[in-house]
Amino acid sequence: MAGRIIQVEERVPLLKGIPLSIQHTFAMFSASVLVPWLFGINAAIVLLMNGIGTLIFIVITKGKSPAYLGSSFAFISPTLLLISNPDFGYPYALGGFVVTGLIFCAVAILIKFAGTKWIDTVLPPAAMGPVVALIGLELAGTAAQNGGLVPSETYTGINPLFVVVFVVTIAVAVLGQVLFRGFAAAISILIAIVSGYLVAFFAGLVDFSGVMQAGLFAWPNFVFPRFSPEAIFIIIPASLVVISEHIGHQVVTSEIVGRDLLKDPGLHRTLFSDGVSTVLSGCFGSVPTTTYGENIGVMAITKVFSVRVIGGAAVFSILLAFFAPASALINSIPAPVMGGISFLLYGMIGASGIRLMVDRKVNYAKGRNLAMTALVFVVGLSGVYIRIGNVKLTGMCLATLTGIFLGGLFYVIDRLGIANDTDEPDHG
Repeated sequence: MAGRIIQVEERVPLLKGIPLSIQHTFAMFSASVLVPWLFGINAAIVLLMNGIGTLIFIVITKGKSPAYLGSSFAFISPTLLLISNPDFGYPYALGGFVVTGLIFCAVAILIKFAGTKWIDTVLPPAAMGPVVALIGLELAGTAAQNGGLVPSETYTGINPLFVVVFVVTIAVAVLGQVLFRGFAAAISILIAIVSGYLVAFFAGLVDFSGVMQAGLFAWPNFVFPRFSPEAIFIIIPASLVVISEHIGHQVVTSEIVGRDLLKDPGLHRTLFSDGVSTVLSGCFGSVPTTTYGENIGVMAITKVFSVRVIGGAAVFSILLAFFAPASALINSIPAPVMGGISFLLYGMIGASGIRLMVDRKVNYAKGRNLAMTALVFVVGLSGVYIRIGNVKLTGMCLATLTGIFLGGLFYVIDRLGIANDTDEPDHG
């Protein structure tokens, strides 16, 4: 099979398809572990709903778009904001997730009839780039605390063992990006987690009591949403980031498989599928879903594009959700291991925002682009906030709203014909 392209609709023999599916399960595993770990929820429900969401995606897109739906990073910051608020908590974040999924569905219908150009008006690349970067940059301090590099509420001094585990974890992750080849390169983050875990085990930092007490099978821990206008308002700004990310992933996947997936099955179908998956995730205690770049990377490496392989990965994720030792093992991962991983991943998210601006060729000779990027960054990182009721809008949420406001303002100025840069190209 090596060297031969396995197309989207092709059937793969069972004995060959199983290991290929497991590859995809492992590719998404590290990121899917990180998100529930940060939120303090059971990873089993995330694995379950990611698997179900992927199967829904396959059905709605008629098996024409190979994509795995995993946990979205874009909602980390606003969700942590709600979790830390004593007036709310995770159930209210779930309510925001449900509404976010409905927004995805509504935007999918809008895209079917109006296309996608309006998205650049609502949140232009000069604003979208720094917003994406802020997802990682404003969480960098949390990663440093988990890694034991700076004091936190849980400990006031620097634990040398924590630092050693952190350094080993991030070293393997960074070297993996440079040295690993083939599938190992696609799961370099997972390899780093395992390496850090082993070092933490020998350092006596791993608590196996939960793993030993876990039975063989268990039901995922379902949590049901609560709804609050204030909480919803905090969550939904991140939806625009995910929509933009979704479009980008479909473009990249189209290039990899050699088909225009934006037309067949259509961007409206893929985004609608993502919306349905996110609604269900919010209803049962999981996190918003999005198409996964890691799995796109696996397809690029293996040249296996079969939707049936992706569906197999979804089934494995569902089975893992009911395998109690898997969830217990995930919950036993020490803070410095996840701190090392999140330290790198948050930085990569920040770099992705910068890459977005480079790829979209944002012209910073135009004053509007420079001002927009500057304001979004400053609003997101300065700590300024706006209080609405019991909720404080700050960080990425407020930065996103700032970008939307500026995008709308500049659009009105352009329509009035009073801008001083109308003769300059947006992209240079």
